[in-house]
Formats: sequence, structure tokens, C-alpha cells
Amino acid sequence: KSDQRTFPVREREEEEEEKLRRETERRVIDRRKMAMEVATPAPAPIPSERNIVLAPATTTTTATVETHKKNRIQVSNTKKPLFFYVNLAKRYIQQHNEVELSALGMAITTVVTISEILKNNGLATEKKVLTSTVGMKDETKGRMVQKAKAMLGKSDKFDSLVPPVTNGKTPEEEASAETEASVEAQEEVAAATEV
Repeated sequence: KSDQRTFPVREREEEEEEKLRRETERRVIDRRKMAMEVATPAPAPIPSERNIVLAPATTTTTATVETHKKNRIQVSNTKKPLFFYVNLAKRYIQQHNEVELSALGMAITTVVTISEILKNNGLATEKKVLTSTVGMKDETKGRMVQKAKAMLGKSDKFDSLVPPVTNGKTPEEEASAETEASVEAQEEVAAATEV
């Protein structure tokens, strides 16, 4: 008989616990929604750099937009090794007399490192460094991300330090080949020191 009397009590306790759990979940969800509404800034417009080139005046004036710079490198700290970007920047400086390194968030330190390597080796001079914060739309929420750009120009000693490219490869192919060669050289040195 004692089991029969406690069973309805247990059942009621379990129902009350379930009700309390659901209420707590609802409150947590409501708080999160409110926090998102308060803490999430409206997404800032993402500035896009564009060079507008106007055509000569004819019967109607047209404007074409050039959105990709040929001497810009968008640096990542996860996709390619550091010296890929260093070698690519050398080739871009060689072809265009300057290079623009651009990065977001954690990759900014990679841009600084690349710039310092090129400057310390006498290959580049610092023309301009820009930092900003841009709005990024990530799935449903917006967030602010740091952005950095570094403009590097060709140094006076550049041509005497870097041999000209005459094999017809693109700068990306050259940088990749140089990176592979330096990795192979490091592996050879490591193998020689193990013996």
C-alpha cells in the first residue's frame, strides 16, 4: 500500500520538475534572444574598394567598375605557408613596383610578419598601413572584424637583390615553386644533421 500512495506523489513531483525544466528553458531562450537583440549591432555596410573608370563621353556615359587589383594579396594564416606569401609579394613587387597585403582578424599578424621580412631584407619600403573594422555577416548574426592593409613599394636595392623572372610563370607559380624548393632544402638539411 505504501507504494500505491507514493506513486501519485512521485508522478506529481516528476510533472512539476518537468514543468519547471520547460519554464527554465523558455526563460533561457528568451534571455538569449534579448541578449542577441541588445548585443548584436546592426551589420555595418562592408566597404568595397572600387576604381571607377569613366569611358569617353559619347551619346550615353557608361561607367565600368574594376573591383580586383592585380597587385593585391589577400593573406590567410591557415591556407598557405608564410613564405608562399613572402615569395608572392616579391614577384608582385617585381611586376608592379608595389604590392598591397590585406588580411582580416587573426591573419593580420601574418601581414605584419611578411612586411617585416621584406623590409628587413631590403626588398621593400613601407608606403602605407591602414587598419579598420568591417562588419561581417556570419549566417544570421553580424559581427565586427579587424582588417589591415599594408602597401609596400619596391626598394632601391630590390633589382640588385632579386634576379629577374624570365621563365613565363605566373607569380603564384613562382612563389609556390620557391616555397617547395625552400621546404626541400630544409628537409635535406634536417636529413643531413640526423646522420
